[in-house]
Amino acid sequence: FMRVYFKMMVLNLESQMQYKISFLMTIIGQFFTAFAGFLGIKFMFNYIDTVREFEYCDIMICFGIVTLSFSLGEALGGGMATFGSVLGNGEFDRALVRPLNTVFQVLAPRVDFTRAGLLIQAVGVLLYAIPKSGISWDLKKIVTIVLMIICGSVLFFALFVFKATFSFFTVQNLDFMNLFTYGAKEYGKYPFNIYGKWIVGILTYIIPLALVQYYPLLYLVGKRDNDFYMFIPLLSLLFLIPCYLFFLFGIRRYKSIGS
Repeated sequence: FMRVYFKMMVLNLESQMQYKISFLMTIIGQFFTAFAGFLGIKFMFNYIDTVREFEYCDIMICFGIVTLSFSLGEALGGGMATFGSVLGNGEFDRALVRPLNTVFQVLAPRVDFTRAGLLIQAVGVLLYAIPKSGISWDLKKIVTIVLMIICGSVLFFALFVFKATFSFFTVQNLDFMNLFTYGAKEYGKYPFNIYGKWIVGILTYIIPLALVQYYPLLYLVGKRDNDFYMFIPLLSLLFLIPCYLFFLFGIRRYKSIGS
């Protein structure tokens, strides 16, 4: 089955590259659009020294990790952002009668390879900030940042699935749900504690973005020394369970709307 999904993604890539100049310009556009966020932080720190207890390089590492996580999560799960149209044109009906996982059938043909621009920009920010951060890098710190990126990518993917599930009931995309996907990328560029304790609470126990950003960042930049913070991102993976169950519930309630 995985060979089939891989073949679908390859065909999708070939389709996106039919117009190579357009494909390349989209990647470049993604890069420079995200670069504006980087410049905004840099200009802000021309006038201030810290944001709460976080210094410039701490913020840049946070920015890079969240942007990289989002770029990977959206590249794989961004197809769910237009799930309403998949239902409306009858494409999902065809997926239901095939002997393959319906989620992968929706995602594989819609992997957005143009998100490479955002990914390159995020990697560039990390390569810029890490040497200047003064962090004493060891195996634990490396494991921490890897877990933040991987678990963050999975969490953003889960949020796209969660958002898409509402289309089973509304038969259209709900733009306000972008607050938890694209919005999360924007306000996740800064440590979540700057927004207040109740926001940190929501993003810890309801939508666990703080588990892949705020708490492990404290350990990464040396503001906490408990090794437990290193593995906190793994707890965010539990969010996949309710998101997937919610999606299965939507499938059970789904009635074909035709094309």
